[in-house]
Amino acid sequence: MTAGSVPRFHPRFDPPLRTPSLADPRAEHDGAGARPARGRTRPRLGDLAELVRAPAALSVVGDSLAGLAAAGCTPRARHALLPLASACLYLGGMALNDYADRYVDATERPERPIPSGRVTPRAALTVGTALTAGGVAAAGAAGGRRALAVALPLAACVWTYDLVAKDRPAGPVVMAACRGLDVLLGATAGDVRAALPAAAGLTAHTLGVTALSRGEVHGTTRPVAGAVAAGTVAGAVAVAATRPPGGRSAAARWTTAAAAGAYAASCLPAQARATAEPTAAHARTATRSGIQAMVPLQAAWAARSGGLGTTALLAGVAAAGYGLRLLGRARGRAGVSIT
Repeated sequence: MTAGSVPRFHPRFDPPLRTPSLADPRAEHDGAGARPARGRTRPRLGDLAELVRAPAALSVVGDSLAGLAAAGCTPRARHALLPLASACLYLGGMALNDYADRYVDATERPERPIPSGRVTPRAALTVGTALTAGGVAAAGAAGGRRALAVALPLAACVWTYDLVAKDRPAGPVVMAACRGLDVLLGATAGDVRAALPAAAGLTAHTLGVTALSRGEVHGTTRPVAGAVAAGTVAGAVAVAATRPPGGRSAAARWTTAAAAGAYAASCLPAQARATAEPTAAHARTATRSGIQAMVPLQAAWAARSGGLGTTALLAGVAAAGYGLRLLGRARGRAGVSIT
């Protein structure tokens, strides 16, 4: 935050933002960023989807899939609940993010669902709580006590980041820990230790993306953007060059290299531009690119472990995400943000 900006909200269950009365004639119109329509007391499905950044869930389901592949476990039907648990915890965190930021967003991003009046703070908190509970329950159903031993600390990290740590020095570390734990959540179905390199790779990438995201409003700095770009190069080399215990097939090696290249190509150019010109616009673009690059990075770690089926599935996830982004641009919607 810069001097003179709105102080960050410190979590407490205080009265919600004052929104226009439904009897106010100015509250009659509706639409993206508009006031609530007269007589409408419940948020629309589209408003809730915007609150939780629904398309961004595609960037997180691969965490547990990569962990599952790295753990060397034969997937069973119940393991399909692990990506669902990841998505629920992520989406719940997005709702909590906007709940905690509602006063800051009223000044900096008034078009968001809460400050625009389309979603009440109480509704956002309810959504965040329900999704968190659903994610923990799904993890327990998929992996029992082993999965709960990871899901509960993961949920705690999500809440800590959104309500306490976000603007503190430890914020990026807490967010990075969320991704690393999410990879390990998938690995609870097999050998957790075997998934530690994949968890480390996603953790390091998330640390960089979160550091860049802090400059989305007021701009980043060249040292920060440069360090993140260097981390991307190191991450791509690490996953492509290292081999898991027991080696891997030629197909796995080539697939890993291709996915690692796709990962670097997805985010490195935007990070380089942010390094050359560390403006808020470039920081936002680099942050979005970093989020989108998580899917090919997950695919690379899955391929490194020989999980070519998981890699193919994540390629489909990446294609779906690209299609949704094109649709969003056609409708004039802004890209996703993690802040």
